[in-house]
Amino acid sequence: MAPVQPSRVQKARQYLSGGAVFREDSDDELGYEDHPWEWIYDNGADDAQPDENATPRKRKAPPTSLGKRIVGARMGSFRCEVGDAVLLKAEGNQAWVGIICEFYDHVDDDDEKMAKFLWFSSEKEIRNQNKKRADFLPNELYISAAFDDNPLASINGTAKILSVERYQELYPTGVKKSSKDHGKVFVCRRGCNTRTTTYTPEFKWEDIYNGAEDIQSLVNLVESQTKATRRGPGRPRKQQEDLDEFVTPESEEDGLPKTPRKRRKLNDATTPTSTRKSPASRKFLTPTHKRIVIKKQLEFTPLGTRVLDPSALNSPFQIARNQLHVSSVPAALPCREEEFSTVYSHLEAAITDGSGSCIYISGTPGTGKTATVREVVAQLQASVQAEELDDFIFVEINGMKVTDPHQSYSLLWQALRGDRVSPSHALELLEREFSTPSPRRVPCVVLMDELDQLVTKNQSVMYNFFNWPGLRHSRLIVLAVANTMDLPERTLSNKISSRLGLTRITFPGYTHDQLMQIIQSRLEGVPGNIMHPDAVQFAARKVAAVSGDARRALDICRRAVEIAETETTSQDCEDEAQPATPSRTGRGNKGKLLQNSLSINGTPASKDPTGSSAGRKGVVTMATIKQAINEATSSPLQQALRALPLASKVFLAALLARIRRTGIGEAILGDVVDEVKRLGLMSQLQAVHEYVLAPEKDDRTEGVNGATMQPSTPSTPSKHRDAAGIGSKHSDLKAARALGLVLAATELSEAGIIGVEARHGERVGRVRLGVGEDEVRLALGDDESVHGLGLGA
Repeated sequence: MAPVQPSRVQKARQYLSGGAVFREDSDDELGYEDHPWEWIYDNGADDAQPDENATPRKRKAPPTSLGKRIVGARMGSFRCEVGDAVLLKAEGNQAWVGIICEFYDHVDDDDEKMAKFLWFSSEKEIRNQNKKRADFLPNELYISAAFDDNPLASINGTAKILSVERYQELYPTGVKKSSKDHGKVFVCRRGCNTRTTTYTPEFKWEDIYNGAEDIQSLVNLVESQTKATRRGPGRPRKQQEDLDEFVTPESEEDGLPKTPRKRRKLNDATTPTSTRKSPASRKFLTPTHKRIVIKKQLEFTPLGTRVLDPSALNSPFQIARNQLHVSSVPAALPCREEEFSTVYSHLEAAITDGSGSCIYISGTPGTGKTATVREVVAQLQASVQAEELDDFIFVEINGMKVTDPHQSYSLLWQALRGDRVSPSHALELLEREFSTPSPRRVPCVVLMDELDQLVTKNQSVMYNFFNWPGLRHSRLIVLAVANTMDLPERTLSNKISSRLGLTRITFPGYTHDQLMQIIQSRLEGVPGNIMHPDAVQFAARKVAAVSGDARRALDICRRAVEIAETETTSQDCEDEAQPATPSRTGRGNKGKLLQNSLSINGTPASKDPTGSSAGRKGVVTMATIKQAINEATSSPLQQALRALPLASKVFLAALLARIRRTGIGEAILGDVVDEVKRLGLMSQLQAVHEYVLAPEKDDRTEGVNGATMQPSTPSTPSKHRDAAGIGSKHSDLKAARALGLVLAATELSEAGIIGVEARHGERVGRVRLGVGEDEVRLALGDDESVHGLGLGA
């Protein structure tokens, strides 16, 4: 019968067996019948005492263990004992090699029979290609000091470990394929720590290991002659800054045997770059193993590039805008030392122990959650470069950048193996990856940002990512970042929130002192004092009183710098455009423009205590910050309302006053016109009296629909009253009709701000607001041109 060819799915699953040894006969010793495993006891020995490397998992003593201890296990005719080298099943025709150190019953998995193994490593498991030895043999293995627990069902046969001399003596021409020992005989002449890529001196296997009694001495040999990882508390951020310029001399000795090395400067350490080839250089293969022809990308003619003046690129405003941008990466993260130390210690402990973990990080937007995690990962990768920490894989999954939450599976698998597959296929591969034993597995740190965007209807994505770190062989560390503290309890189910664990870190909002420190740290190195200290404090206090969002504070300061730069440029252009002629008119116009600009911005520069932009050219003041805050906090509708002419603003004020008085959401147009007249007479606004209530020059008044009417009575002095007669009863009876309301109502109706009912009569049409009343009050409440008309109430 011809052998069955593996399917494409089975071939894809062979990705999981990158560091195992190859075997062609996987079940020749254990047979194909599924016999139960049975313990073999030592009748004459006492119970085994747990050693210092014993696993902390729950164990159950065998029912007949009085005066006995487990020394082996059998399944049918197959038998193995403590100290034997065995093969463990892996994907496909692959197998792991390990030494049995202990047998026990696991109480959490229905009394499943388990064993503790001491792993061998192959040369394929060594990731550091620079330190990897090149003199390895085809069947050579390295003994390690790594332990792992696996069920007895994963045992796949026995293995023989020999020295080079003994192997050449027994198999001078190699192991033949027809021999029963083919694929089971290996050579071991060195120990190795695969994480730090350090080797022991060459030894003879028969001299250092002969049975179970030599296991502890073998582990001690490997641990003492190879470099272990750094196991200590996380370095605080403040101490880290002090140690940046410190270099350990080569002659330093503390009495402990260790590999001589020189510590590198952490500032010089860079993120390790991947050596994988780009997708364009790979040979893409279809399932039929036919090469796909990659077409050459189309070449486009480059467009003309605008060349900026070097003075503009090097100006203080340009430098300040670049450093105040939220995408700018600072050299340090101020005001987050405590949170940095907490995240650093948790991540370092999980990576060093090789265990899975879940950490939930919460806080309002702009409090430095993602930036702190990235800085921690950068420091950990610097420790990896300095050979102080185990190697690890880092992948960031942002919920706002994926179109479907299930794409997270593909991103995680691509980070682990470098191959992009479909989400369903990636889920199957990840399940097998994290549930199968693998001594070569490297810890993986996953940053899941914007966690609330990854929640699905059945919450399967959240369940898998929080369940995988709890598996025995996963070594997956998940950092979940969200904007709400109670997201697990409010959105996720109990089975998911329970797997999230109790490690939760909260980032509080920044105070105004911390925001001032952040802004000032960004402005360090900017030539010239372009931001007044009072302006920085004003922006920090405004933002801290609302949310404590550092990004909002940086955006406001950046916008204020842009406003100051625009004002400086416009003033320079006006100075250059002014003709150098002895024209009295020119000088008068220039002075008038300057006077108008000062009257709009407030008091003159000489009387402004904070220093205006006109008085202190190119300096961001409190007035500039206030303008930037108004732009950042107002909607486009509010900006459009602020840009309305005076007649339109007075019309809206009269309409709101009429609605508030009657309690009805609409009013008659004639009543609104009368309300404009009454509000104008009661107010003390000079502009309203001059442009809205003033009669026409030919002593004609304007009708509601724009028609002009001749006065029925001769003109009275009350129409041309002075300011002293404003508000009198006689003037109220003889006042002129308000002007410009027809055009104002038409423009407001066309913009959708109000709705006007079409009627044949002039004053019978109804008017209603088309926008929210609060929007109008927020936009015009602080407007000086309509101050006192009831919009600020």
